[in-house]
Amino acid sequence: IAHATMLESCGILKKEELDAIIKGLEQVKSEIEQGKFVFDIKDEDIHMAIEKRLSEIIGSEIGGRLHTARSRNDQVATDFKLFVKKSHIELLKLLKELIQTMLEHAKVHKKTIMPSFTHLQHAQPVSFSFYILAYAFMLMRDIKRLQNSLELADFSPLGSCACAGTSYATNRELSAEILGFKDIMPNAMDGVSDRDFALDLLYDIAVIFTHTSRLCEEMILFSSSEFSFITISDSFSTGSSIMPQKKNPDVCELIRGKTGRVYGNLISLLTIMKALPLAYNKDMQEDKEGLFDSVKTAKDSLIILNAMLKEIQINKENMLNACKKGHLLATDLADYLVRE
Repeated sequence: IAHATMLESCGILKKEELDAIIKGLEQVKSEIEQGKFVFDIKDEDIHMAIEKRLSEIIGSEIGGRLHTARSRNDQVATDFKLFVKKSHIELLKLLKELIQTMLEHAKVHKKTIMPSFTHLQHAQPVSFSFYILAYAFMLMRDIKRLQNSLELADFSPLGSCACAGTSYATNRELSAEILGFKDIMPNAMDGVSDRDFALDLLYDIAVIFTHTSRLCEEMILFSSSEFSFITISDSFSTGSSIMPQKKNPDVCELIRGKTGRVYGNLISLLTIMKALPLAYNKDMQEDKEGLFDSVKTAKDSLIILNAMLKEIQINKENMLNACKKGHLLATDLADYLVRE
């Protein structure tokens, strides 16, 4: 619709043609949403399927004109970017909600004392507030990283066509504005070649999982009988098929395991793009599956991790008792003796 509106504003489409295209596309959208759209195996992809259905509804003469001054190369890049932008916004919201849960714990547990660890051995006493805020600050950096990537992705490739633009007098800035982009990509060849925006999002998700996997690992340790610092709700745990005493921290283990999955998706696309000649190559058809998977995995994991943290029980007494072992104040004592 944005492209058709731009074509009409440039005199390439007539007003009645634009109206017919918009009405037809809205019908196609409705059919897809209601599950009534029929996909034909002969259609090469979703774009061809929609274009064919549009032509069936409004006639091929008008329907075919929608593709004026546009190639599937820039169409695919634009659609993919719109998905990536939307995913950034969704992930930012989920990260902020998770941070808020951490801040609520930090507010409550300013005086809940626990041991900190280096080399997984007792180090110095800290508050649980201090501990959980370390993860909150990690996630705050993740937010900044996503915001930076979103800013870099906010340029429209629509109108780049196959790789060298078009001889039609178009207004790419208008279609970019309608679609919510900040600006256009100034070089058409870069417009259809670029997948940095996908790599950036995959990297950002990978770093998020680096942080959540560290938190989950410590939740697994701290909930074990050897520590008993926290109790994870039964809602996020399972029992054993043979050992009745078991309570397994499944959510934490699954998020920890999915970290390898999102790392793999990043490495996969990096490898696909390595040494790829400019403009569109069919290799780039492989850019979407891994990204779709990483986005869904990240959204699901952040939602359930937040829900789990909301219900976590902090065992204050066990934390305090652990501080009485292992000479946690040895550093402070040594500093005192040096000063005196």
